[in-house]
Amino acid sequence: MTQSFDVGPARVGGGKLFLIAGPCVIESEGHARGMADAIQRITSDLGMPYVFKASFDKANRTSVTSFRGPGLSEGVRILGGIARATGLPVLTDVHEASQCEAVAEAADILQIPAFLCRQTDLVVAAAKTGRAVNIKKGQFVAPWDMKYSVEKARSTGNERVFLTERGASFGYNTLVVDMRSLAVMRGMAPVVFDGTHSVQQPSAANGVSGGQPEFIPLLARAAVAAGVDGLFLEVHDNPAQARSDGANALDLKLLKPLLERLLAIHAAAAGV
Repeated sequence: MTQSFDVGPARVGGGKLFLIAGPCVIESEGHARGMADAIQRITSDLGMPYVFKASFDKANRTSVTSFRGPGLSEGVRILGGIARATGLPVLTDVHEASQCEAVAEAADILQIPAFLCRQTDLVVAAAKTGRAVNIKKGQFVAPWDMKYSVEKARSTGNERVFLTERGASFGYNTLVVDMRSLAVMRGMAPVVFDGTHSVQQPSAANGVSGGQPEFIPLLARAAVAAGVDGLFLEVHDNPAQARSDGANALDLKLLKPLLERLLAIHAAAAGV
């Protein structure tokens, strides 16, 4: 595995499990801040490094009528406010190269969405900001081919790159996780496992994505045992009312017991 690096208080690839979590999309300033505070209380109790995540624009929604978020300007303002108020590192998606500089003013980590992981101009622009870059593995990409995306980012001189596994397309409206991919990609960069998008059923629920959140704990346990560096979880206090990806989100009330179990598995796998 390549060398580790710091993002605020979180060390990516340093041997300590860290968490990226928050709602799929910024639904309102108050909701985003409330989720950040609630998850921060849980991770603080557990001594687990935490990065808040939320999207300012969900540009790849199934339906043109689906809620996308507050947009770039308002989203950057909200994310910057959360970072200043909580002291948390912040992660958010970028969809176009032109967005990267503005987003880097508020976010500590720029995330390349899975569908865009091969977009050279986007990956390079994100890396050129000097911020850490999380490249989500495309559902259509073999894990060994992610080395090319990593190379694109590092060609800028930015070594602060990590990869996230979120499942691979398996027939229509179904994803499957090949746990071998975690070890393969960890030879290129630190690796995070996305336990919530991995149970997504893309576009399977009449114009929106469905999901099987009951399998989040199962896959997360397996990934931690396999040796990932971090976890990515979309968490919501009321998944049934979430404005994006509620069908595959983890209910906030389930987060602490899940993290407790995952930290125990991580300690056992590390021989601590």
